[in-house]
Amino acid sequence: MIISWNTTQACNINCLHCYRDAGAKRADELTTAEGKKLLGEIAKAGFKIMILSGGEPLLRPDIYELIRHARAVGLRPVIGTNGTLIAPEVAKKLKDAGLAVAGISIDSLDRSHHDHFRGCSGAWEQTLRGIEACRQAGLPFQIHTTVTSWNEHEILAITDKAVELGAIAHHIFFLVPTGRGKDIEDTTLKTAQYEALLERILDKQAQVPIEIKPTCAPQFMRIARQKGMAMRYTRGCLAGTSYCVILPNGDVHPCPYLPIRVGNVRDTAFDVLWQTSPLFGELRSGVLKGACGRCGFTDICGGCRARAYYYSDGDYLAEEPWCSYGR
Repeated sequence: MIISWNTTQACNINCLHCYRDAGAKRADELTTAEGKKLLGEIAKAGFKIMILSGGEPLLRPDIYELIRHARAVGLRPVIGTNGTLIAPEVAKKLKDAGLAVAGISIDSLDRSHHDHFRGCSGAWEQTLRGIEACRQAGLPFQIHTTVTSWNEHEILAITDKAVELGAIAHHIFFLVPTGRGKDIEDTTLKTAQYEALLERILDKQAQVPIEIKPTCAPQFMRIARQKGMAMRYTRGCLAGTSYCVILPNGDVHPCPYLPIRVGNVRDTAFDVLWQTSPLFGELRSGVLKGACGRCGFTDICGGCRARAYYYSDGDYLAEEPWCSYGR
């Protein structure tokens, strides 16, 4: 089981696709004490992997303390970062605090394209320096890439770059129109492109020594089964079943891209919300509509619930629009 906590709304760059519409810090963000209490409740609920993200989590002065506490309660802490703030001393402090892995974003091998997408001149160079700092500190890192129509052609080349840099994995995120991502909805991959890239990604997995993981594209599990490939994952879309997200102010959503409030950890302990939420119960039922309910792969795919929500005017159980299988 895996969970994300958007530890802050603050961010030092202005990415075009940011699902959290990050920038300025919110006045109502969870305090250090509240964060530690939350981490204990997350462990009590049975979660194992704790993703500390943002915004930019390195803008929280207490991030090292939170990482240490996550370790202390039995969680495996990782961070999702743009990488621009990882100086050598930061990498060492992260490792010493007990961070397991740093997830660092690279969206293009063309530095000007990466910088434009990240809304920050010089981001490419700063990110590469951050990656090198992690490598020198012995801190494992993986590369994160968001797929759009403009960088689709270089996704597998970024995988090769990840191998060259010494990453342990390449996680490829398929754009969901949430937050600022709504403004670039026209760059999302549609049906044929979507399926074809997943095919290429799974074929590429056999050629490289690191893990390649499509995210927000749960059909990769169906394609893997059709290819006879063994996968260590049990399901594509995990929203509300073995994954959810806590926002900076303590609100709980089924996933970062599905903007439905389940409750708030200031009002109800997280482990109680996780066990008793009717919304989570619906998502765990496996009862989906349209093609997603009849394709025969509901158990391992589930369709992207966030994409279904966006394109069906709020029905998170609807069929996913960009998957043609089962229609």
